[in-house]
Amino acid sequence: MPRDAAEVLKDALELPLEARAALIVPLLDSLDTEVDEGIEEAWREEIQRRLEDIDSGATQLVPWDEARRRLLGRRKRLPPE
Repeated sequence: MPRDAAEVLKDALELPLEARAALIVPLLDSLDTEVDEGIEEAWREEIQRRLEDIDSGATQLVPWDEARRRLLGRRKRLPPE
């Protein structure tokens, strides 16, 4: 008899962090039944463009601590859903 998804999730959440992390990619990959090559190519081009912007200095990088502070500040200013 197949196990209920809630039971599987409960068991998975009891695993150590590393084991839970190891489950993420295979589970997400199992949802991708079709690969849109156009999308894959568009992402490659976007990544390349962003890397070139970083290398040329056209884009200023922000340290994670600063980005996190800004994002949390924005979240506090958003109206409740």
